[in-house]
Amino acid sequence: MPHILITGGTGFIGRNLIPLLKENSYEITVLTRSPDKYNAYPVFNNVTLTSSLSEVEPVDIVINLAGANLSAKRWSDSYKQEIVESRLNLTENLISWLQGQSHKPHTFISGSAIGFYGARGNEILSEDSTSGSASEFQVRLCTRWEDAAYRAESLGIRVCCIRTGVVLGDEGALQKMLPPFKFGLGGKLGTGNQYFSWIHIDDHVKAVIHLIENSSLSGAFNLTAPHPVTNERLTKVMGKALKRPTFASMPAFALKIIVGEMATMLLTGQRVHPKKLEESGFTFEYPTIDEALDDLI
Repeated sequence: MPHILITGGTGFIGRNLIPLLKENSYEITVLTRSPDKYNAYPVFNNVTLTSSLSEVEPVDIVINLAGANLSAKRWSDSYKQEIVESRLNLTENLISWLQGQSHKPHTFISGSAIGFYGARGNEILSEDSTSGSASEFQVRLCTRWEDAAYRAESLGIRVCCIRTGVVLGDEGALQKMLPPFKFGLGGKLGTGNQYFSWIHIDDHVKAVIHLIENSSLSGAFNLTAPHPVTNERLTKVMGKALKRPTFASMPAFALKIIVGEMATMLLTGQRVHPKKLEESGFTFEYPTIDEALDDLI
């Protein structure tokens, strides 16, 4: 039975990925700072929880999903440092641990984000696109994160960096977006012309399985649905799904006051396409925002 080590396994994506891995007969170890906190969760039945890499038995695959939530707090200098350290420090610790393993995993799947591309307006972005401007926090973060992960290649390990868009599910971004719409206060952000690149949680975790099981795949992969939408289009679809009006809007200046530097990302957007994932034969269950929200709302 192949053995997988997951970091960030107690988070939103990890808790949805683990049941699918179980269905596919993987042995699972989750690295977490608080094993005792999660022992009672049904999803972790027959899963090993540990807080120390030194206690991890030899593994065949490593999935690195850990990192502080980008949208949990305003991007103060101290929180930006926490965001960076939560990703880079753990990834570098994993590389050091891998260097010392006599039995090395054959695959390392490491998190990243579409923030790699920076604010690019309506430009269509694929894995062939260059990174964005180094003046942008999210570009510097993702570039350093991926560079750290690719160090595993020198150990003979296949590396896939998953550049994730906004993941829609029963937790996370969608649940933060819904309350204003439920009260009829939902509306576009700024002009509403900026693109929103998203993916249904079910497609995200299935894409990770796809990368695990197709050993010829390596490098960066955009984990986004094939049909990104403008913020204005997203607003209308959410209003329709909830049967609520969407006349309200959030002016750009107000959003900047509320969320600070993060507003740049929300107001400029990114039009990202999963070129390599589709070329590899992956089929999306929820390719359009209408289908995704019909399922989730």
